[in-house]
Amino acid sequence: MISLASNVTVIPAKKTIGTQKTTDKVQKTRVAAYCRVSTDSDEQETSYETQIEHYTSFINSHPDWVLAGIYADDGISGMNTKKRDEFQRMINDCNEGKIDMVITKSISRFARNTVDCLNYTRALKNKNIGVYFEKENINTLDAKGEVLMTIMASLAQQESESLSANVRLGLQFRYQQGKVQVNHNWFLGYTKDADGHLIIDPEQAEVVKRIYREYLSGKSFLQIKRSLEADGILNGAGNAKWHESNIKQILTNEKYIGDALLQKTYTVDILEKKREANKGQVPKYYVEDSHEAIIPKDIFLKVQEEIARRANLTKGTTKRKRIYSGRYALSGIVFCAHCGDIFRRIKWNNRGCKSTVWRCVSRVEKDGPDCTARTVHEEFLHEVVIKAINEAFREKKAILHLLRENIESSLEEVTSNQIAAIDEQMKSMQQELLATVNSKNTGDELGMEIRRLRDEKQALQNEQASRQDL
Repeated sequence: MISLASNVTVIPAKKTIGTQKTTDKVQKTRVAAYCRVSTDSDEQETSYETQIEHYTSFINSHPDWVLAGIYADDGISGMNTKKRDEFQRMINDCNEGKIDMVITKSISRFARNTVDCLNYTRALKNKNIGVYFEKENINTLDAKGEVLMTIMASLAQQESESLSANVRLGLQFRYQQGKVQVNHNWFLGYTKDADGHLIIDPEQAEVVKRIYREYLSGKSFLQIKRSLEADGILNGAGNAKWHESNIKQILTNEKYIGDALLQKTYTVDILEKKREANKGQVPKYYVEDSHEAIIPKDIFLKVQEEIARRANLTKGTTKRKRIYSGRYALSGIVFCAHCGDIFRRIKWNNRGCKSTVWRCVSRVEKDGPDCTARTVHEEFLHEVVIKAINEAFREKKAILHLLRENIESSLEEVTSNQIAAIDEQMKSMQQELLATVNSKNTGDELGMEIRRLRDEKQALQNEQASRQDL
């Protein structure tokens, strides 16, 4: 036993479970009890009533305690504290300063999810509110409770890691089997059938097709957004307000061509459930023809090419324009034969000699791979472009001439066939007319029909002759 110095006096500790507040007037500790059962059986219901009686008697047996309330969830699972109304009411009362201490039978009665248990006991401790677990004989405010908090934190992490690993393995197995699970609630264009399979929503699918069509016609994300809002069309979340990001996501989502890229995101922090974009940290799985497509694949690929082309007109994270779109006749349409980047119009001033040239952007900005493309003077570039246009026109004339010949040949054949058919009809009617005359009938109707056919034949022959004169 350690001997005390002559000038030291020991003040014994008061054995109490909860907090002990010292004021000029002794204030009783407001103690609340929380109890819960997990089933609806008669035996458990009796236990439920017994717990209420037990805590009422237990709290009233302490003269320095006062009953702050009994909070009891009847037959509710403890896995998720959000679904326990009485538990949430107790926490709210703690936050409002109505409770000084909470008593419960055991840790499993307080919360079976150790993450929730850890979070709530820490939050209450920060407000100087202890939680006393009868079975474990642990008060979260004393030294033993601090050890408990450390153990609980470790258990929480192990439980989350184990659960996350099981879920991850289950998902990867589903991915490998090509089983696609998509949240269709905010997914414009699709819904689900009774079996949970993606099916097309015809009305929403028309909106998706419109977005693709307008983008390929030259509209920007912003212009498409405004046109949809002007027409009162709702987005995938059912809101009237669209964002440019909504348009881009629709235009780049492979699910609209019937495919599915799985595991685009992954969990970074297990405890916080934080997810980030998967940029190669974990495998991805691409499933083809997993459901019915809304957009043909060739249209989808054209859109991706157009997005890449427009993106090439801006530079870096600041999105500074690399060209003045439409300012010059050749802006945005002259590309480097070496690296594929665009050419930019630049003003040179070499020792007082001013000139206009076009250079590969990779050489101008020097932030990409080295390009060996030579600088081109604007006058020379214009000459080359005009020459190419003229050659294209000459080829166009040759094609038009060939096309015209083919059409005329086809028409000639059609006209000849028509004339031959009329001749056959006239011959047949002439024979019928002779038979009519021999039978002493007038044959006026046959005569009129023969004259009509002769006129039609003459018109076709005139048309044929006029084409030959061209």
